[in-house]
Amino acid sequence: MIYTILAWVCAFVGLAAFAYRLPDLLRRRHDVALWALCTYFLCSGISFLVDLDLLRLHISAFFGLPNITSLITQAAVVVLTAAQQVVLVYWSSPPAEARRMARRRVLGFGGALAVLVVSSFYVGPVAHSETATSTILLSIQHGGYAVYMSFYLLICAVGQFETVRLSLRFTTMANRQWLKVGMRTVTVGASLILVYCVTRGVQIAGTRLDFDGSPLDPIQWTAGSVGALLQIAGWTIPSWGIRITRARGWIRSYRSWRRLRPLWWALYQASPDIALDPPRSWLRDLVPPRDPHYRLYRRVIEIRDGQLILRTSLSLEDFSRVARSLDLPEDPTSPLGEALQVRAVLSRPAEERSERADRADASEIPARPPYEDFRDEVEWLSQVASSFNRLGQGRPGPVDAGLLS
Repeated sequence: MIYTILAWVCAFVGLAAFAYRLPDLLRRRHDVALWALCTYFLCSGISFLVDLDLLRLHISAFFGLPNITSLITQAAVVVLTAAQQVVLVYWSSPPAEARRMARRRVLGFGGALAVLVVSSFYVGPVAHSETATSTILLSIQHGGYAVYMSFYLLICAVGQFETVRLSLRFTTMANRQWLKVGMRTVTVGASLILVYCVTRGVQIAGTRLDFDGSPLDPIQWTAGSVGALLQIAGWTIPSWGIRITRARGWIRSYRSWRRLRPLWWALYQASPDIALDPPRSWLRDLVPPRDPHYRLYRRVIEIRDGQLILRTSLSLEDFSRVARSLDLPEDPTSPLGEALQVRAVLSRPAEERSERADRADASEIPARPPYEDFRDEVEWLSQVASSFNRLGQGRPGPVDAGLLS
């Protein structure tokens, strides 16, 4: 039952990955690596699809050849093994060298496939069963088919060993996070398929050495199926992983944009000219903007502009007096200090703020230089906004009293 579920999942995922990359293939018809990658996805899906117990007997009846699905599956595996070799050499080698290496691998695997197909019509599978797994277990009891399967496993093992080697090599060369993740996933998948090859080889050896290798069957089909699934995922991760990064960035920008709104709104009410666009209502602000990255950038600039405008309305002596009255640190360059400056100035009547600003040429309160990294600047202002909210919710009265005393 578990094997059937894994087989269905692998078939669906392989064909879905092929369909996902097909539009790219139609646009980039001269991209050899993409052709090879799509061939890999298609053959991977077919290798599981045709051997499903629900379909295999009908396919065999259609071709009039018992167990033809075993040959189709094995041929598809050889082709996909060669295809992933082509992808890796094109990704990790200069174009001229990649063409030569890919041609050599295609010829090698093509010759092995020809031998495999011809041999299959002579040796089997010689047993017939309702399920693909039991058919193979019964067929390897016969010497000829055991040799045939050993040759097939050797092809797979050589291909997967090369996949591990090339994937590890390319991982060290890749300069993108998701590409590295994808190659590591492909490496793990290839390693599991090697476990499948070894386990199946032990079962074949058991038929010659008189020990029962059938208890290893769950290990070999689990390793093969999960390994294939990981490889498909690994080859697709570079294309959809970047979407996860973008989605996380979008969510992070939106959350920061929302977190800064109370501070921005207070500054906007004091100095409406800081806003490039008219502000939206509180209810509409709950709806994510079309481009939260840009909106966040604008909000940071407008908050800084508003702080600069208000700074001339507050002297260092006033700030220190308010901080002492609230038993707070007298550090105007901390997040709490910046929040306290805004609270203290906004507690004054607008006329008094304007009068003090007109009398002062510049603020005597030391200012923290802005961060060069925008993310650090957002993090700092988020702390300022948090402190601003706590001051407003916890002790609005003392702020007023400290300033007006």
